[in-house]
Amino acid sequence: MGFGCNAAGIVGCRIIDSPRERLIAMITNNFVPCNGRFPTLIAILSMFFVGVSGGLTQSVGSALLLTILILLGVFMTFLVSKILSQTILKGVPSSFTLELPPYRRPQIGKVIVRSIFDRTMFVLGRAAVVAAPAGLLIWLLANIRVGDITLLAHCACFLDPFAQQLGMDGVILLAFILGLPANEIVVPIMIMAYLSTGTLTEMNNLAMLRQLLVENGWTWATAVSVMLFSLMHWPCSTTCLTIRKETQSIKWTAISFLVPTVMGMAVCFLFHQAVQLFG
Repeated sequence: MGFGCNAAGIVGCRIIDSPRERLIAMITNNFVPCNGRFPTLIAILSMFFVGVSGGLTQSVGSALLLTILILLGVFMTFLVSKILSQTILKGVPSSFTLELPPYRRPQIGKVIVRSIFDRTMFVLGRAAVVAAPAGLLIWLLANIRVGDITLLAHCACFLDPFAQQLGMDGVILLAFILGLPANEIVVPIMIMAYLSTGTLTEMNNLAMLRQLLVENGWTWATAVSVMLFSLMHWPCSTTCLTIRKETQSIKWTAISFLVPTVMGMAVCFLFHQAVQLFG
C-alpha cells in the first residue's frame, strides 16, 4: 500500500498481529516510493538517462530504470528489516495467517461514506495541519531578503557544504527539507530557488527543466544522488503523524524518521565517494 501512499501503508500495518513485526513494517515502509515521489523519479530518469523526445524506446528505457529503483527500495526494505530484527527489535518471528471474513453483498453507499470519512478525510486533515504553516514558511523564506539575497538563498548556502558530500547542493537538500509536508513540492521548490522567484513554480517542459538544472551544476551523478535520496529520505509529515497515531509513541515516530534518513544519507555519501574515486 505504500506505493500509493506511505501514510496509507502505515495504516495497513494494523493487520499484523505481532507488535514487533508491525513496528518493523512501519519503520521500513518509507523505502518504497509513494505517488508523491514517482513523478520526480520519472522526470529525472527521462531528463538525464533516457531522453525527453518520447517514443517507445524512451518509454521502455524509463520503465526499466524505474523498475530497478523500485527493486532497490524493496531490497533496502528487506535489509533494514533484517537489521532491525537482529538489533533493537529482536524477537521470534511469527507466522502470518489471514482470515477471510464471510462474503456479503457490498453496500455501495456505506463503502463510499466510510472511505471518504474514515480514510480520505483522515489523511487530508493530517496533511492540512502541516501544509498550511509550511506553505507560509516557504513563502516567507522566498520573499524576505537579508542583504541582496533571500532567506531561502542564505539557507541553501548554509547547507551547501554538507549537501556537496552527498553529491547534491544546498538548494536540493533545502528543497527536500521544505518538502516535508508533501514530496510533490520538492522539485517546484528547487525551481523557485534556482530562478529566484517568490512563488512555487512548475515546468511542464522537461527539456527546459533539464537546461535549468544543468546550468545550476547538475550532472548525471547529481541526478543519481537526488533519485537515491528521494527513494530513501525521511517520511512526509502526514506519514509521521500517522505513525505517531498508530504507535502512540514519539520514540518510534522518531526512529521511523531517522532510519530512512540515515540510510539515505549513507547511500548518497558512498555513491558520491565512489564517483569521486573513479572519476
